[in-house]
Amino acid sequence: MKQIDELLKNSKKIHFIGIGGAGMCPIAEILLSLGYTVTGSDNNDTETFRRVEKEGAKVYLGQVKENIADDVELVIYTNAILDGNEELEYAKKNFPAFERAEALGALSRIFSNCIGICGTHGKTTVTSMTTQILLDAGLDPSAVIGGKLPAIDAYGRFGKSQNFVCESCEYNNTFLHMNADMAVVLNIDEDHLDFFKNLENIKKSFRKFCENTTKTIIYNGDDKNTADMLKAIEGKRLISFGKSADCEWQAKNVNVPGGFRSDYDAYHNGEFVAHVEISVPGEHNILNSLAAFAASYESGADISGICRALKEFRGAGRRFEFKGTYRGVTIVDDYAHHPKEIEVTLNAAMKMGYKRVWAVHQPFTFSRTAALLDDFARVLQIADKCVVSEIMGSREVNTIGIKATDLSDKIPNCMQIDKLADIADYLAENCKDGDMVITLGCGDVYKVSRMLADKLK
Repeated sequence: MKQIDELLKNSKKIHFIGIGGAGMCPIAEILLSLGYTVTGSDNNDTETFRRVEKEGAKVYLGQVKENIADDVELVIYTNAILDGNEELEYAKKNFPAFERAEALGALSRIFSNCIGICGTHGKTTVTSMTTQILLDAGLDPSAVIGGKLPAIDAYGRFGKSQNFVCESCEYNNTFLHMNADMAVVLNIDEDHLDFFKNLENIKKSFRKFCENTTKTIIYNGDDKNTADMLKAIEGKRLISFGKSADCEWQAKNVNVPGGFRSDYDAYHNGEFVAHVEISVPGEHNILNSLAAFAASYESGADISGICRALKEFRGAGRRFEFKGTYRGVTIVDDYAHHPKEIEVTLNAAMKMGYKRVWAVHQPFTFSRTAALLDDFARVLQIADKCVVSEIMGSREVNTIGIKATDLSDKIPNCMQIDKLADIADYLAENCKDGDMVITLGCGDVYKVSRMLADKLK
């Protein structure tokens, strides 16, 4: 048994540093529900920070060593905290302290049906879909999700069953701390090259995640990288999904007419199972829903209930999230920050019948922007109009010397405007009745959608 598993089993009082983070809050809530005494701190007074306080945690705004009581038995911290943080340095010197990923790994071993949903793209959507299906089926899952699920108005929940739906992120090999009982592998693509360096290293990490899985692997049979990664893997039950005839779960008669609805026929081992309607746009969501269908079916959900929940599912927060229509301009926000994600999102938007689609993109990290510059330029041209903000460096220093104009200069009909407030001003002046504006990125570009809505109101 790992050290954190033993500590979690025998501790009663746990302190979180960064408790308001979207990834930290649901873990804290699950532990509160399991009967632990939880305290925590954060530098930001957010909705999630106040939510976990309402659930029963004692919280502190600001991070100082005095936040940690002497009788705390275990500290869990987010890796987003910068070096030199007084509270974190004190915790590491005086208490058993573990990163969020290690705590999530320990949680994965508490449940007998931990569904670890991984992939370069689509994790949050499929985790959300699967959680909503199991909820509607009365299977009372616990969940940790990378986006807010409107059905529960939260990033996660505690359920009283053995079902645990967990978004499993590959960055920094976070998911290798987990032992899922059922792995769902959506796809494998080149991303996070600042960490992985190349595609082969990404495949190795996904393979290790699958080897750590105890029972079943549900995988995208249409994705070559995923199929290559799983070659010669042993001791697991393998279940494929996709559009090709050799997949165990197959989507046939796919209909993506545009708008927010699509439908298809689900087949299992060549036999018709159900006609499935979904209420989220884009052809990529056909396979996302089929993956959730297979995982939910294997977890005990009945077919009619799966279909009902998929039809009712309206998306997760920041995943083609409809923000409203103001003065004839429809505003949508999406987390897409990789060329493949932007491509499928913009292709879906372009089929929805709007007069013009505006892509507002915030490049995230200097290394990713430089490594995938031509791919970003290619996919952003799908939109009728494009606006590119300054690059959000996040954890990086710009040692490469790359600029946002290096990207915008490669895109026809593109404006480069550094500040988000100035972008909102530009859009308010130039968007017309019948246009769609979609903000794209994993940083804070979502603020443009809010500011634009306020201006158009």
